Amino acid sequence: MEAGGGDESLDVRGAAAEPSISGHRQTSVKPVWTSLEEAAQMKTEGNAFYREKNIRSAIGRYHRALLVLRGLDADVMSAVKGFGPEIPALTPEQEASLRSTQVDCYNNLAACLLQKQSVDYSRVRDYSLRVLQWRPGDVKALYRAGVATLEMGDAQTAKQYLTQACKEQPNDANVRKHLQRADEKLNRELEKERAMYRGMFSLNLKSSSGEGTNQTKEFELNPPSEASN
Repeated sequence: MEAGGGDESLDVRGAAAEPSISGHRQTSVKPVWTSLEEAAQMKTEGNAFYREKNIRSAIGRYHRALLVLRGLDADVMSAVKGFGPEIPALTPEQEASLRSTQVDCYNNLAACLLQKQSVDYSRVRDYSLRVLQWRPGDVKALYRAGVATLEMGDAQTAKQYLTQACKEQPNDANVRKHLQRADEKLNRELEKERAMYRGMFSLNLKSSSGEGTNQTKEFELNPPSEASN
């Protein structure tokens, strides 16, 4: 059973219009490094909860960290420009810190969701794909995107993710196991398709054979008249 605490119902989408954690709307912009450090601290707390198997609290911390970071993300805030305080331009170092924490939080959220009894595989895939947008070769994101996509029924796409993950980590037993599952599912689907076509071909042969028999009987009952000499 999962431990209580945290608030996994928080959604990082639309966070630009959300109240701040204290319950009041932000009226001024915090110093960039203050927000980055705050988000990093929440991520660290989430990691501690995850190690303690307190999945619910871990999810809550990761979501809150992402909420803080959304206010610094130029890609997000450009969509709501003019509806709040202007955000300062980030230095390359700050931008790297922002992306690193975002990647870790989304990766860890996907890991948390896979620990739940009822897994929302669409969200696992969504979080993993967000990571891959920023870090295309991330093995953990490739693996989780593959697992989630496989569970959602798309073995072909899952195999692509898992094959790439296997290239990066060829000795990872979990990656190889799920890649084998994807191959087995694709083989079953191929065999079902072949069986379907064999059945259709057999029906066509029977139909053609039946038509030939009917024509023969009609010929016997109504032979053509002999030509006159």
